[in-house]
Amino acid sequence: MTDRVLELLRSRPDLAELAAFPFNFDVSRAYHVEDVHLASGAPLEPIAGDDTGGTYFLCADQAVLHASSEGDAVLIADSVGEALEMLVRLPEWCEGLTAELDEEGLRAQVRAGDDEAREEFAPELDAQRAALVSGLGLPDRPLVELFALTDSAAGRTEPDHVLLNSRDLCAYRLHDSYRQCLRDVVLGPGRETLERMRSGDLGAREEAAADPVLRAGVLRAAQFDRRDGDLPLLRFLLEREDAERSEWFEERRLAAVLVASYGQDQDVPLLRSATSGQVTDGAGAVEWARAEEAKRHGRDADAEAESEFTWIELAHRQGRTEHARAALIRLLDDTGPHADRLRELSRALERIGDHAQAARAQFNLLSLQDTARDRASEAYILARLERGKGDLVAAGRALERARSAVGVGGAALDSTVAEWHRRGLGRLITEQHLELTLAAVEAGDADLARATMAHGKLLLNTVGKQSAKALSGLSTRAKWAVAGLGRPGA
Repeated sequence: MTDRVLELLRSRPDLAELAAFPFNFDVSRAYHVEDVHLASGAPLEPIAGDDTGGTYFLCADQAVLHASSEGDAVLIADSVGEALEMLVRLPEWCEGLTAELDEEGLRAQVRAGDDEAREEFAPELDAQRAALVSGLGLPDRPLVELFALTDSAAGRTEPDHVLLNSRDLCAYRLHDSYRQCLRDVVLGPGRETLERMRSGDLGAREEAAADPVLRAGVLRAAQFDRRDGDLPLLRFLLEREDAERSEWFEERRLAAVLVASYGQDQDVPLLRSATSGQVTDGAGAVEWARAEEAKRHGRDADAEAESEFTWIELAHRQGRTEHARAALIRLLDDTGPHADRLRELSRALERIGDHAQAARAQFNLLSLQDTARDRASEAYILARLERGKGDLVAAGRALERARSAVGVGGAALDSTVAEWHRRGLGRLITEQHLELTLAAVEAGDADLARATMAHGKLLLNTVGKQSAKALSGLSTRAKWAVAGLGRPGA
């Protein structure tokens, strides 16, 4: 639905002129200096510009995002009407506006700014403001309330309104004061449930017992807020973790550490089971717990010392995909030539389904590899990610790099890929060729399909003849491609 105030500005040239000058909201400049989109994929419409090259965007939820030409972007209001209120009544030429000011303090700052504006460029400012406020039907709310509204909007920029440069996928900057603390977001449910459990709330115990994701949050909350009386509830949580034996072994290990730190002999049987026999007595339990914590960051470290990936993974498990995506993109933007960090980012972004950002991390990771084997390994993963984001040509280029590294059609780059066709690497590279062949056929790209199919046949002949397990290990889709290509040697 079109915003009422925006419709007025588009249909009333007199009001549009006032909004453009002196209040710097020009609906005739509804374009940005570069292609951009929201990380969430939600719709975004440029609706006005300012005289510095910045742009105002209308989001699907009717909120207004401002992006500067210098790479900053922040949510400024929940509607175009609120955005115009802010620009007209708290204009950009008024400096020193802060949340610490009361109503009179804000009015004094606005008066001082207006006085300078009248002298320098807007002698008719009062009449222009009155005409625009009246024409748009803007409310006369207290400045303190208006400032709080725009400040609140800025704090909600993340995670749903993160703006990306469409070419390189880097995020526009957001001032640290408006960034969300992901740790506090994901620990919120766990902290609340932990307090209820401490108060003896049986319902909270049942909720934690039934929900492994909530239980993970409770354990993390207890890890960084330890109380002497927590042992019974920690024992309960460990019993649940040990009984379920889920894939999230990290929570079972954490629960064991927290229980073991008390050094109670009665907990030894449970700890022996949860630690696969590493804990055998009470004294040893304490030593084991200290050693486990020392591996990470030490017992006295607070939650700020925990890896950001801990909170990102928990956000993903909680269904907070946009929170996880925003945090990962910010981390990727700040990551230099650090192979381990890029690998972790690539894998985490792929897990949340953002193949484009994962491919960005993977491309940078590939450029850092020193050996042919490592280049081949990271190249076939890049091909998978490029295919996942829909760029089949880029996937083909990545597979070409993988073939070159192992020496298909020529000499291998170095000895690290000797006998590559006898190992899992050969099967994985082959599989990606077959997957890309199918994707190209489905996309109607006959040339790419034929070229990739030719390489796939060569790989099948090479790998299939050398390894009896090569074909059995292929994915179902890849086996479909094999059926179309013919068996090795055909």
